[in-house]
Amino acid sequence: MKLPITPSFRLNGRRALVTGAGRGIGLAAAAALADAGALVTIVARSTEEIDAAAASIGKATASATLDVTDLDGLAAFFASRPAFDILVNNAGTNRPMPMQDVTEVDFDAVIGLNVKSAFFVAQGCVRRMLADGRSGSLIHIGSQMGHVGGQNRSLYCASKWALEGMSKAFALDLAKVGIRSNTIAPTFIETPMTSAYFEDPAFRTSVLDKIKLGRLGTVEDVMGAVVFLASDASALVTGSSIVVDGGWTAD
Repeated sequence: MKLPITPSFRLNGRRALVTGAGRGIGLAAAAALADAGALVTIVARSTEEIDAAAASIGKATASATLDVTDLDGLAAFFASRPAFDILVNNAGTNRPMPMQDVTEVDFDAVIGLNVKSAFFVAQGCVRRMLADGRSGSLIHIGSQMGHVGGQNRSLYCASKWALEGMSKAFALDLAKVGIRSNTIAPTFIETPMTSAYFEDPAFRTSVLDKIKLGRLGTVEDVMGAVVFLASDASALVTGSSIVVDGGWTAD
């Protein structure tokens, strides 16, 4: 009897780009891809932070200072490099507050980075893939808040629901050229961006009450999903979302 061969999770020789990679989920994603054999380029706005992140990962990881809200800078970045096979579209922000308190400045900051920049990062990556005749995988870091609502999260929910819709549309546009597009939707992950929120005991308790596995997420919880979606193990997965939420959205 001939047994099927398990698809490889290895990424040897593949080129990967991770945005917002100086810390948190972005740094973890970059480390996971490098461990799987990818040649990783990490970008963020802070030169010092991104250089330190690249040094900590090692394994021929490259770094570049890049503000993904600067569309001219983004175009120049992709024009100066060969195509990437993998994108982890991770750069993002949050401004939690009641919807009645949101200003236009708040709206533009969150939607501008989480939606507009994410769109044009993906577009720049795809255009270079097409020019070089490459297939590949687009991985967008969304949130469970792209599947449910959340108190004081109107802007964040709006942006992450938009990201889910964008990714599905990308998947349909790009399927014929072999480029897949998916999201990863984590629950609350303990990172430098979220740590201050959990200093409030009431907020921490309210979050843990909704995570059925009874703990906050860690960046390690996201790393496996990143490698899966980047690899041949997910060759038939596109237009989908891996929800890493400990059961939050199952209720």
